[in-house]
Formats: sequence, C-alpha cells, structure tokens
Amino acid sequence: MTFSIVARDPATGAFGVAVSTAVPCVGALCPHVRPGVGAIATQSYVNVALGLDGLALLEKGLSPEAALTAMLTEDADPTRRQWGGVDAKGRVFAFSGEGCVEWFGAWPEPAKQYSVQGNMLTGPEVVESMAKAYEAAESEPLPERLMRALEAGQAAGGDKRGRVSAALLTTPAPGETYGLDIRVDEHEHPVAELRRIFDIVAARRRNIDG
Repeated sequence: MTFSIVARDPATGAFGVAVSTAVPCVGALCPHVRPGVGAIATQSYVNVALGLDGLALLEKGLSPEAALTAMLTEDADPTRRQWGGVDAKGRVFAFSGEGCVEWFGAWPEPAKQYSVQGNMLTGPEVVESMAKAYEAAESEPLPERLMRALEAGQAAGGDKRGRVSAALLTTPAPGETYGLDIRVDEHEHPVAELRRIFDIVAARRRNIDG
C-alpha cells in the first residue's frame, strides 16, 4: 500500500526516506532515520518496530540484512512485511514478503546506496521511475533527490488504491543543525502538497543560510 525510497548520500553521510501511500499519516509509521546510523522504510501491513528496532540494531553494527533477518524471526507475520534499509557503511538491503499484495517489489542499488520499494502499486514502472529520477538528480542535495523520486513514482501510477498521505524525513547534512521532517497526513494530492511545503522550507533555509 506504499511506495518509498531510502538513501544515504555518499558525499555527506546524510540519510533520508521519502514515502507515500493511500492511508493517512504515513509519516508517523513508515520512515525512520538516525544520524550516523541509517535509514529504514517499514511498510506493507506496517510493523513500526521493524523501523525502531532496526535502527537500534544498525547502531550496534549489524548490517541491514542481518538486522532484518533477526527481527523477522520474532515477527508475527513476516510474509506480509516489506522493508528497505541502508546503514552508515552504505550497505543496502530490501525485503518483500511473499504475502505482500501485488504489484510489489524493490529496486535496491547497493553500489549507489539507495533502495526503492513498494506494494499495492499499479506496476513495476513505479519503482523503476523512482530509481531513474533519483539517479538523474545526482547533482542535487539529498532531500531534493528524494522528492523527485517520490514525484516520479506518483506520476508513474503510485499506489493503485489512490493517494492520501506522503512524508519526507532526513538527517542533517554537515553544517546543518537539523534535518527535514515534512508530512502531509491527509490530502487529495499528497505528493504535490509535500512538494509545495518542501519548497517553502527549502527557500527559508536558503534565506537563513544566506
């Protein structure tokens, strides 16, 4: 019921997640980041513990794959979970249980330190478009790249049930005192509304820095 991207910026070490879905308040459930540790998107019949506990395991030095494997052994319904994560070493892992609802799948790019994943989508073109948009914006700051990936996913079809909420969450880049935590909890066009708010925040940050 969701499409998302998790990423680490190799140049700055910052982490981020962008996500949208057809239920309210996705920003309170799916995206999880921690400076110097990693980023996780937990989705598909979402188990928030896979994000919170996952970051704790990454902080202890487990790889994303090892962290998720450990957590799924205690999960009540692992076949319905979907998860994407990246850690401070740039290690990437994506998982889609066989019980996720079609279309589901992931586009992990370990060499480029990001992963796109989704379920209940209109088709594989959603994650493919997100990956291409993220890579095409390589010269842009991480938050902008994430935003463009989310926009591309929505333009390609997004969640087949419709659209309700979206969120973008990042850790601070070097020289920044805070990251971004922008949420659209319920809106007819959540990704477009997220972009509107994102641009306002970005302009304010430029003015302050200037």
